[in-house]
Amino acid sequence: MRFTRTALTLLALSAFSAPALAQATLNLPRPSQNATVSQALGTTTLSLKYSRPGVKGRPIWGALVPWDQPWRTGANEATQFTCSDDISVEGQPLPAGTYALVTIPSAKQWIVAFSKQSDMWGSTGYDPKQDQLRVTVKPQAAEPVEWMQFTLDPMSPSEAEMVLRWEKLRVPVRVSVDVNAKVLANCRAAVAAAKDDDWQTRYRAANWCTDNAQAAPEAAEWAAKALALKENFQTLSLAAKLSAKSGDTPRAIDQMTKAVALGKADKDLVPAQIAPMEKLLADWSAKK
Repeated sequence: MRFTRTALTLLALSAFSAPALAQATLNLPRPSQNATVSQALGTTTLSLKYSRPGVKGRPIWGALVPWDQPWRTGANEATQFTCSDDISVEGQPLPAGTYALVTIPSAKQWIVAFSKQSDMWGSTGYDPKQDQLRVTVKPQAAEPVEWMQFTLDPMSPSEAEMVLRWEKLRVPVRVSVDVNAKVLANCRAAVAAAKDDDWQTRYRAANWCTDNAQAAPEAAEWAAKALALKENFQTLSLAAKLSAKSGDTPRAIDQMTKAVALGKADKDLVPAQIAPMEKLLADWSAKK
């Protein structure tokens, strides 16, 4: 078989380009590995995406990480912080979104900035005018940590500490969510969208308001509608709790008596679900 000069040239070029194509798909580990951490507060999700540099025997604070200069708060790309809903950071509002977490460390205090420049590489091109929020926090001495670490540590159902740990330092930032306001808004929206025969959504919304002492004027209406649609252990026990709350103990006792009887007859319920209602019934009867 004879090859033209053009064909031979193309074969030679393809031989040289093959290694280049192989290198383009080569995936090598980073010295500072990627990491993510997330935490739910109520129905709100908080998350951090970052890279974890190691101490590796190096002086860190005031050296590898200079004092009083913007830092990407990790390695490689700038650390990203995402909140799925509006939150508060150190008591100041931060809208839902994804931000670059840029810090300015010093020996006695740290500035923590949530920058709208969320896709920065490192802190190159960081513009303080793009900060959505800045807060100031105090670093604390801590046990040594080799690989830089973020944690989101719940302190209550609506509050957490976002903590940076590295070398012998701990930097806490308090984050909070108005869980009750958020869930109440969700309840109202869900009931508004519910079908006319949907007792479960109305029951769940009213029950959450009752159990969490939320003064939603609609809760009694939701509970009454759920009971009218379906008289069962759940809807009757909720109606009984609302009757007791309004001061109508005889009606509460009557409703809870029926609820407990229906609960015991329901093969899908277990005694542990019925027992708290039996205790309420006993308490109300003792005070009658």
